[in-house]
Amino acid sequence: MGGFFGTISKRPCATDLFYGIDYNSHLGTRRAGMVTFDPEKGFTRAIHSLERSYFRTKFEEDLPKFIGNEGIGVISDTDPQPILINSHLGRYAVVTVAKITNLREIADELIDQRIHFSEMSSNNINPTEVIGLLINMGDTFVDGINLVYKKIKGSCSMLILTENGIIAARDYMGRTPIVIGHKKGAYAATTESSAFPNLDYKVVRDLGPGEIVRLTSDEMEVLQKPAKRQQICSFLWVYYGFPASDYLGINAEAVREESGRRMGEEDTTEADCVCGIPDSGVGHALGYADGRKIPYCRAVLKYTPTWPRSFTPSTQERRALVAKMKLIPNRAILDGRRVVFCDDSIVRGTQLRDNVRTFYECGAKEVHARISCPPLIYGCEFVNFTSSKSDMELITRRIIQDFEGDASAKLDLYKTPGTPEYRRLVDEIARRLDLTTLEFSKIDTLIESIGLPKECVCTHCFDGTGCHPDIAYAEDEKARNEEVEKLRN
Repeated sequence: MGGFFGTISKRPCATDLFYGIDYNSHLGTRRAGMVTFDPEKGFTRAIHSLERSYFRTKFEEDLPKFIGNEGIGVISDTDPQPILINSHLGRYAVVTVAKITNLREIADELIDQRIHFSEMSSNNINPTEVIGLLINMGDTFVDGINLVYKKIKGSCSMLILTENGIIAARDYMGRTPIVIGHKKGAYAATTESSAFPNLDYKVVRDLGPGEIVRLTSDEMEVLQKPAKRQQICSFLWVYYGFPASDYLGINAEAVREESGRRMGEEDTTEADCVCGIPDSGVGHALGYADGRKIPYCRAVLKYTPTWPRSFTPSTQERRALVAKMKLIPNRAILDGRRVVFCDDSIVRGTQLRDNVRTFYECGAKEVHARISCPPLIYGCEFVNFTSSKSDMELITRRIIQDFEGDASAKLDLYKTPGTPEYRRLVDEIARRLDLTTLEFSKIDTLIESIGLPKECVCTHCFDGTGCHPDIAYAEDEKARNEEVEKLRN
């Protein structure tokens, strides 16, 4: 996915910026960058690969050169950032958390207008540069950001470092979060609210969908009010959000525990203990143990948080190796016991299958799996939360292909709990992964645990619903124009 952090202060900002970015490291493992601005020195930027190292080790030696009281930075699973741009709007830097599914289409349109690209990522056009070029086409930053909302399919939240403050703009549908923090003499904006406490920032509020603000060391100025609709990504609470982070005031770990508790209360499976697959399955397992009234145990442990997320490596062979190496089973707890394992999701199924094999080798009598979200039926069009390139990488679609001869057949039935097709799909996943039993959380359970109305949460990967920002922006623009016309008449 990716995460960012920006701060503007009355004092040098490098230390806050460094640690603030680092607190987003769980959101990406490919690249990171940071940039500061000083009126005399100008912009200072550095970008490093994280594929063989980690943020702190890459940037710590750079810190003395980052001069200035304002800066932004990013952890990215995609393109090198920040991008530095000269334009009629002035010189500025931009970082994004984005997935742009029509990137090539927008790039071709810009090239036809004789606008050229300089930043390349693995010989591909850099999405953040495309965002910068669209911003440049506006008369103001707000105009340019709205052009981004109008053009892109997918999602895009951004921070813009200008010579006069930091502009924060949240994705038009609000799929990815931006939270504002404040302490004496400083403001900050970040993806993860858990970046604030140890840096002494207090949460001010989350930005609304499509909202644009400018931060100075003294104040937050609203440049554009929020849009009316919101579809924040449910996977913030299911998986990639840090447990201590709040999104719209709703804590990630609290949602995981509540979802697990509800699932445990509904379950009748006989088992000796419950264990969470670290890290994001732990909260779900604690809740499940409470709801089912059976003990929680640590039957598998994560050796060290320095192992990268297992879906990140580009090859299946390396993903499998990372998945195996970072988790260590505890034979003393597994041997002779019926164990329920709670995990966040099943994408390809390879990691869980390997884990299950290891659990049996360690003496487990039965291995049950309880998953904290519904089956993934659709690839995500809005947020980069897996490295899947095709729906056929999903275990659900491969099974439907085997059942029906068409991976897209009867999706309405296969995604709906209570239908024979849904039960057949879940049982086949369990068989292929060698699980004693398998159950997934229902969408209603997840939504109720989050506590937001269903229409405010994106559940596209489960049920295929969701709206691209360009469509929402066009509809809202039409409504605004119609309102203006009524006032004129």
